[in-house]
Amino acid sequence: MLSGHEENQPGAIVMLMTSPLTEDPHTTKAVDATRNLQEDELRLSDWFNPRMRVDVITTTDWLAPVIWEGTFDREALEKYYRKQNITVGLVVFAVGSLTDQYLDPFLRSASKFFMPGYKVIFYVMVDRFLQLPEMDYGPRQSFQIHLIGEERWWSDFDLMRMKLLGEHIQDHIRYEVDFLFSMSANLVFQSEFGVETLSMSVAQLHAWWYFRKTGDLPYERRPASAAYIPFGLGDFYYAGTIVGGVPLKVLDLTQEYMKGIVLDAENGLNSTYEKYLNKYFFLNKPTKLLSPEYSWDPTFHTLRQVRSMKIAQYPIDSL
Repeated sequence: MLSGHEENQPGAIVMLMTSPLTEDPHTTKAVDATRNLQEDELRLSDWFNPRMRVDVITTTDWLAPVIWEGTFDREALEKYYRKQNITVGLVVFAVGSLTDQYLDPFLRSASKFFMPGYKVIFYVMVDRFLQLPEMDYGPRQSFQIHLIGEERWWSDFDLMRMKLLGEHIQDHIRYEVDFLFSMSANLVFQSEFGVETLSMSVAQLHAWWYFRKTGDLPYERRPASAAYIPFGLGDFYYAGTIVGGVPLKVLDLTQEYMKGIVLDAENGLNSTYEKYLNKYFFLNKPTKLLSPEYSWDPTFHTLRQVRSMKIAQYPIDSL
């Protein structure tokens, strides 16, 4: 640990190096990932009403809810989760120009709209020492800033991000939070991103491809690739901007992604992060899907189905 305050203080900031990762007993609380968080304690019918949005898909073939504005009862969800005393983590990676252009608006908006009122730990992964922006920190928010050596990211950002995410979950995050999200730095929160998004495994529907035919989705079509999905198969196209769930489910995603990368490399192949992600969710169905409202590109023509933009996803170099 380089400097900082005790993590349990409001707005506390802890600066750490990414390697080696060590577990500090004074700033790490052991969390039983299964304590009182089984979703059968909160019935879907208690908070989710798919009939309120007949204009969109609200339930998958495997009966997972798709969260759109108007489908959920926030009051019922708040009543349940307040009793659980949950901690939610949010990981963001920002290196190079991403730090200069995107990190400030991401953190400012996340501090205001991400899980307001709940205990939140922001894990900020950067390639240089960072001064957090001046903003009103929530009373239950804390920040951990982790420094990434440049040699770990310059060649393949997505590979670095997933590898480090898995390492951090394994070494300390799984002991600190009950739910975890990893998000791209070029997102700006527009309204509340609340407990309606929590589940065992959370996937984000791609804003562009959601409104296209399944046969047109850009899955990996080379049979030799670990990311391969045959023509005629596939459910949705998921975006890489947001993934979430309980820490061990997110860890599993990172591990399967790394296995796919290694397998393809051995066969002289390479695919994209999103294609590996889509193969993972094709085989491991998410338990909750976030509608395009949760990661909408404001440069798109806003469709009538998008009633409430929760997060704006800005194209690189647009901020």
